[in-house]
Amino acid sequence: MSTTKGTLETSNPDHLTFESGMLQITILGGIRLEGLDRLRVTLKIGTEEGFSAVRHNLDLYNDTQVEKLCRKTAERLEIGTSVIATALENLTDALEAYRLEEIEAKVQTQDKRKQLSSEEIKQAQQYLKAPNLMKRTKEDIGKSGVIGEENNRLLMYLIFTSRKRDNPLHVISFGSSGIGKTHLQEKVSALIPEEDKLEITTLSSNAFYYFGQQELRNKLILIEDLDGAESVLYPLREIQSKKHITKTLAVKNTKGETRTVTLKVEGPVSVAGCTTKESLYEDNANRSFLIYIDESKEQDQKIMSYQRKLSAGKIDGSEEHKIAELLKNTQRVLKPVSIRNPFAEQLKIPDEVFKPRRSNAHYLAFIEAVTFYHQYQRENQYDKETGEEYIETTLEDIQEANQLMKEVLIRKSDPLNTACRKYLEWLKAWLKMEKKSTFTNKEVRQFLRINPSNQKRYMVQLQEYDYVEKVSGKCGKAHEYRISQLDEYETLKNGITSILDKIVSSLEGVKKQK
Repeated sequence: MSTTKGTLETSNPDHLTFESGMLQITILGGIRLEGLDRLRVTLKIGTEEGFSAVRHNLDLYNDTQVEKLCRKTAERLEIGTSVIATALENLTDALEAYRLEEIEAKVQTQDKRKQLSSEEIKQAQQYLKAPNLMKRTKEDIGKSGVIGEENNRLLMYLIFTSRKRDNPLHVISFGSSGIGKTHLQEKVSALIPEEDKLEITTLSSNAFYYFGQQELRNKLILIEDLDGAESVLYPLREIQSKKHITKTLAVKNTKGETRTVTLKVEGPVSVAGCTTKESLYEDNANRSFLIYIDESKEQDQKIMSYQRKLSAGKIDGSEEHKIAELLKNTQRVLKPVSIRNPFAEQLKIPDEVFKPRRSNAHYLAFIEAVTFYHQYQRENQYDKETGEEYIETTLEDIQEANQLMKEVLIRKSDPLNTACRKYLEWLKAWLKMEKKSTFTNKEVRQFLRINPSNQKRYMVQLQEYDYVEKVSGKCGKAHEYRISQLDEYETLKNGITSILDKIVSSLEGVKKQK
């Protein structure tokens, strides 16, 4: 990059050089592309006169630091301060131009989409047009290497697919440590095109504002562990709700003048994350579908069986890869399309669901996501007044959505968190097996081998919600407890399932009458 004000050599991004008259300046370690409100550099300034070079670390946007460097360099190299100041100003201009070019090139590279061949497009479209799309997709996700979690994997895949819509969905996976939360998210997200996703392990909250304005639009943002990304949770919530985030900064130019710069990053985005701490992320969870990882022994057996087959060389990796590529291509051929649900006014979520307003919005949005995935099986229609093109939701879409949403709505209707619910169900099973009606905490700990502090926390919650009550216990003796309602969870599940089934039945009746 050469100008009348100097020449910036950028062939080695970690060792930039700038020549301005008699001065030779090296930028050691290059420059950072993020953080446009600062320009921190490590400089080596020298001449051909044989003086020892000046090495200094500073922010070129900090006028005080620049003035001190000018004086130090002028004294060391025996050059006028005006010469040094002019060279540093020219260097700043050159680095700003270089940084903007690199950022633009980075955005273009990241947004470079795979160009499908005519045959790949045909195969992907045929896949989406064939009958039993949801059933085949669920099976093929399994064939791509996702073991078990049949409902969760399809639910997550459809949520990831919704990233292409104006109102995408979000998901948080809960489960014990080491149970496979991250694995499920990684395997399902591997079926999403690389250009449509961003994986985050650690990222500062400020760094989130330095993405290109449209760099995140309709992207899937994957957070491996919410516990390690707490700093970005606030901007993530903002971009989920408002579909954009902005930040105004006060910056100084090389002349020391202060001005404001507004950074804006646009959505919408679909956000997915994993955690073991259900209660800590309530604000994020309220905006998301909650998936609870299957921790059953049957799921353990499925995973271990797959691991043994993989070790024995009986898993066809090439076939898994082929299916994954096909599913990626189906994602690529899905196009943004408006959706109208003619049954929306008759749909009602169960009264037991907490925070019904947001849950109702999630329910309707998920039905639309199912319709969106079936777009190649729906006839395009046009609004008579506006001419807008759209497709309509069918009863089949609602049935498919209800089947996947039952567990989600049940969880949203349960006042107990997952860990406490699991403890209570284990407790019921143990009492039934032992043919007992009461229990002590010590008896339960010996059977379940549960941590005493965890058990104490569960028992406090269970008594607060009147699921467990104390029946006896004197000073010096262990307290005995009993479960107030043994069938309350089954009643809750059956009630929600019944309501969803009745909704579909009533809609079918209305449709037949028409």
